[in-house]
Amino acid sequence: MKYDFTTIMNRASQDAIAIDLPLQKQGIFEGLATKDDLDIIPMWVADMNFPVFPGILEAIVRRVSLGHFGYFSTREEYYDAIIAWQSIRNDVRGLAKEHIGYENGVLGGVVSALNVLCSKGDKVLVHSPTYIGFTAVLENNGYEIVHSPLVKDTHGIWRMDYEDMEKKIVDNKIHAVIMCNPHNPCGRAWTKEELAKAYEIFQSNHVFVISDEIWSDIILGTNFHTPSQSVSAYARDNTIALYAPSKTFNLAGLIGSYHIIYNKWLKERIDKESSLSHYNNMNVLSMHALIGAYCREGAQWVDELRQVIDDNVAYACDCIRERLQGVSCMRPEATYMLFIDCSQYCATHGITLDTLLRKGQEAGVIWQDGRPFHGENCIRINLALPTSRVTEAFERLLKYAFADSE
Repeated sequence: MKYDFTTIMNRASQDAIAIDLPLQKQGIFEGLATKDDLDIIPMWVADMNFPVFPGILEAIVRRVSLGHFGYFSTREEYYDAIIAWQSIRNDVRGLAKEHIGYENGVLGGVVSALNVLCSKGDKVLVHSPTYIGFTAVLENNGYEIVHSPLVKDTHGIWRMDYEDMEKKIVDNKIHAVIMCNPHNPCGRAWTKEELAKAYEIFQSNHVFVISDEIWSDIILGTNFHTPSQSVSAYARDNTIALYAPSKTFNLAGLIGSYHIIYNKWLKERIDKESSLSHYNNMNVLSMHALIGAYCREGAQWVDELRQVIDDNVAYACDCIRERLQGVSCMRPEATYMLFIDCSQYCATHGITLDTLLRKGQEAGVIWQDGRPFHGENCIRINLALPTSRVTEAFERLLKYAFADSE
């Protein structure tokens, strides 16, 4: 490979909550103690542990070297980079500057869209398991969550329950749905056929869609991303799609996302809503970071990243299938998160999920409780680490957490 995905980075005390919160025993990690002086392997928050794509550093350094950071206007290169990236990576056609708008973050964009589409107290449909960010912004902003559970088919693949979705839309007079495409935490890369069937329901019930597509670049194996807005004329005109380079290139600390909205009236209203705080403004360094990322070399870096993650996913899923009796998971088609179900294991061994979580964390494997994602007896595991760290983590889990599994 051309780029570095093997270096084990020391991120301690370098403003990385993935490492610092467990080390400092803050928040949910209060009282954490690891065994045998084992170091921390961060596998919880969706934060990658690879050196950043060099082109991003070069773009930021060039801008920093100018020595001034006053007021600025968005460069045309910013819009050009997004249009080219969406065209090449997602086969998007007809995207223009006027369809693109800046957002400090995807969740902020979700709130702006909800405030335009809904009244406070309205019910909003989301799938469960549910990204905890959706739960937080809906509850914090006075909207009521209605869950439509995803269901596993006979092959263990998560599917939408269309009958349940439509019933809940009708019964609850819902006019806004939040989609996660690809889905976090389940890892589904929804097919065009699946999305089209969902949009038939949305269209027949006059439902707007807020589509979080932040994971669209992290597609694994032979799967591909279908932009929600591409499946029909209705989808194009009634969807607010939200993207960012932050998951793809691990730039969350720089702040910066964007929306794509083709409906002129809808875009004008959401732009207005986003402006009301006088805080939703682009950072000059994040602008140059996006330009530095969305290029031909950046695309090569992402393709290599996807191969590393795919290899890690294959290893993890094989290990679970072959060595962890009572634990199951769907092999993710997208994202670098694994969502494992430990129901059978906990029942067989008479332990709680809390005990299992603690045993893993005592081994230095900092994995994430899946219950806040509405996954009972589930654990969420970040696999965006050098492969050597992933294999070490699973060996520790076998020794300390699942010692009686094999």
